Amino acid sequence: MLRFHIPNMTCGGCAKSVTKALQDVDPKARIETDPSTHEVRVESTADASALFAALEEAGFPPER
Repeated sequence: MLRFHIPNMTCGGCAKSVTKALQDVDPKARIETDPSTHEVRVESTADASALFAALEEAGFPPER
């Protein structure tokens, strides 16, 4: 399972946008978002760099 820390994911709307960006890369991904901790957990067969790039493109760049 991959974990991403996304500082600017602060609400449910942000979490929906993050989920959509990740599902665009892997529609079958299992995604758990927690805006209160700014954390996203992803179980996916997609490459981590592709998921990272999708988050950056959506305006939610994870901390490295």
